[in-house]
Amino acid sequence: MFTVEQIKAAHSKVQSGADFPSYIKEIKALGVTYYETFVTDGHTDYYGENDYKTASPARYEPLTIAPECNKEQFKADLKKHQQGKTDYPTFIGMSAKLGVEKWAVCMEKMTCTYYDNAGNEILVEEIPQH
Repeated sequence: MFTVEQIKAAHSKVQSGADFPSYIKEIKALGVTYYETFVTDGHTDYYGENDYKTASPARYEPLTIAPECNKEQFKADLKKHQQGKTDYPTFIGMSAKLGVEKWAVCMEKMTCTYYDNAGNEILVEEIPQH
C-alpha cells in the first residue's frame, strides 16, 4: 500500500495546475484509487484497494468557505490555475472565497469533481491522460 510520504514526493513535483495530470498518473501507479482534498485546511483523505485509507494532516490554518458558491467565477479562476497562471496557495484562497468545499479525484473515471458546502457538484472535469 501507498503512504502519505510517497504521495508528498509525487506532489512535490507539481509547480502549477498544468502539472496535475502527471501527478495523478504517478499516484494512481502507487495504488491510489480515489482522494478528497478539503479546502478548509488542506488535508486529503486517500483511498486504495480493499478499503485502505490514509490521510494527510492539515496543511495550513483553517479557512472559511463562503456559504454561497460562485460557480462561473470558480470555473474562470480554475482555468487560469490550470494554465499555470496561479500557484496552489492562490488557488486554495480563491476556492474558499468562491464557496468550494473540496474536490474529489476518481482514478477509475479519471475525473476531478468540485463540491460546494452543501455537497452539490459544481464542476466535473476529465483529467487529461498524456
